[in-house]
Amino acid sequence: MSKIAIIGSGNIGLSLARGLVSKNYCQPSDIILTRRNIKNMEDERSQGFQTSEDNNEAAKNAHIIVLAVLPQQLKKVLEQIAHSIDPSKHLVVSVASGVSCADVRKSLSEDVEVIRAMPNTAIAIGQSMTCVASDHASSSNLSEVTRLFETVGSVVVINEDLMTAATALCACGIAFFLRSIRAASQGGVEIGFHAHDALKMAVQTAKGAADLLLLHQSHPESEIDKVTSPKGCTIAGLNEMEHNGFSSSLIKGIKLSALKAGELYKD
Repeated sequence: MSKIAIIGSGNIGLSLARGLVSKNYCQPSDIILTRRNIKNMEDERSQGFQTSEDNNEAAKNAHIIVLAVLPQQLKKVLEQIAHSIDPSKHLVVSVASGVSCADVRKSLSEDVEVIRAMPNTAIAIGQSMTCVASDHASSSNLSEVTRLFETVGSVVVINEDLMTAATALCACGIAFFLRSIRAASQGGVEIGFHAHDALKMAVQTAKGAADLLLLHQSHPESEIDKVTSPKGCTIAGLNEMEHNGFSSSLIKGIKLSALKAGELYKD
């Protein structure tokens, strides 16, 4: 198995590394993890991962280079590894929000294949929704990166011009759904439940709702129809939420997050 360099071993980088190993994509010894201070990576070394503070050296010795850094850190990292990039050897995967494949190539090589990936924080438990895109990568490399991120959740291949939108819907979306669960639990407290019970009930209900859609491959409205009856309590609650802008506020929030996400690299 070709070696993988994960540049920037924070939450996303480490979660990906663990997923690759747990799903038998590769062995720990096939992965090089970099971080500014590798003293904090004793656990990873004990598990068999390679670790390094030298991004350039790590990239040189790998086949797949995963840039798991913040957009604000990316320029410096690209400068560090630029001289070691060989288009015939390297495949570059970037998880930096708002940074196009063309942006990455400008700092590395116009001939190197670059694929963008946008996971979310559920990658930590192997439940990420990751969107993958490229403007020129081969189908075989897209398939390889898809397989790589399928070790930590679900993957959808999209057009690159939709990657900023994917950031809002999937990455920021984690926070949106968590806030709705929090609101539901607060409603539960107001109608009589203790806080810990209300939260447990809201979390499991949300999980059940999501699993219904995933397992049945159904549309939300078809599942909503099953729980709403004429003059019933469900439709009364739904209509009250809609009168107060529930759906429209969520849609507006996603649109604003997408707008902001597109400005991250520029800032």
